[in-house]
Amino acid sequence: MHLSYWEYKSWFQNVDFTIVGSGIVGLHAALNLRARFPESKILIIEIGSLPEGASTKNAGFACFGSLSEIVDDLKIQAPDEVYKLIAKRWEGLQLLRNRIGDEAMDFQQNGGYELFTENDKETFDECLEQLDFVNELLFPLFKSPVFKMQKDVFGFQKIHQRIIFNPFEAQIDTGKMMQQLLKIAYSEGILILNNQSVTDYQENDLDVKVNLADFSFSTKKLLFATNGFSKTLFIEDVQPARAQVLITKPISDLKIKGTFHLDKGYYYFRNIDNRILFGGGRNLDFKGETTTDFGNTNLIQNELERLLKEVILPNHKFEIEHRWSGIMGMGQTKNPIVKQLSNHIYCGVRLGGMGIAIGSLVGKELADLV
Repeated sequence: MHLSYWEYKSWFQNVDFTIVGSGIVGLHAALNLRARFPESKILIIEIGSLPEGASTKNAGFACFGSLSEIVDDLKIQAPDEVYKLIAKRWEGLQLLRNRIGDEAMDFQQNGGYELFTENDKETFDECLEQLDFVNELLFPLFKSPVFKMQKDVFGFQKIHQRIIFNPFEAQIDTGKMMQQLLKIAYSEGILILNNQSVTDYQENDLDVKVNLADFSFSTKKLLFATNGFSKTLFIEDVQPARAQVLITKPISDLKIKGTFHLDKGYYYFRNIDNRILFGGGRNLDFKGETTTDFGNTNLIQNELERLLKEVILPNHKFEIEHRWSGIMGMGQTKNPIVKQLSNHIYCGVRLGGMGIAIGSLVGKELADLV
């Protein structure tokens, strides 16, 4: 690219903060930097035409963890650590709501449900055994019990007839959320450059030289908000995790309402615009789904369709209208990585599949490091 004088002057001269990634974390980091440094020049570099990764490709679950996920976490983390992580997710959701507004992202607190297949009696019994303990653990945060057992009223098949209800779980319209975040960022004078990849960078005494595909520029501070793509730019404990999703055509007389988890959260579905949005299944092929390549596989898509037909929509005819995938960032623990990497370089990554919940807080914490 051969930049004109005006292009260089307006976009790339005297850049104070450059953020790589225009998803939930990157935009919140930029907005928090704007609040702290009103006169600064803030530039966001985005690899895609839209925010790449998972911010515009997720299922729109405003959740903080199903009971089975929390029970699994308690096997490898102390209760106070599990509590702190859930508290961060809850705080992040409130930050998101305060910044965007419930109406602007179609926030609906219809509750969440966890289902257990007939063959998964072990997980069901384990959750039943731990339910009171987890409710007691989370009571200081929510001031009432979070999880309770109730009968299935939705007509699912091949599942245990008792399911777990969580009244605090909600859902959003992901597209509306990101449009509103981008609108706010533009209104605050934050520059966003799409379809550009950071190929390399070199830190100097006073700044960082950032190399894009066909030109370079300097920035005083460089912040990475790249989540699932982090290992391509710096070495951290972040593994990409692809999530495959499908959505049906509109279904008449669809009674399903709320957000739903199945098989320890590896499958998830909801009603959106009288359609079923259904995603997950990476546990069928962890190795194959540890990738930054977008796409779908027959193995997972066939299983999603089977579960739709046999479990979720046994009494409805349906057609699949669209399929897609997103890239999450996972690690050995579910705690995000928010830290200073060197004198002028920072990162806020590894959202553990909970980007909607924790992304706003990670963005704030990332900006607070500077």
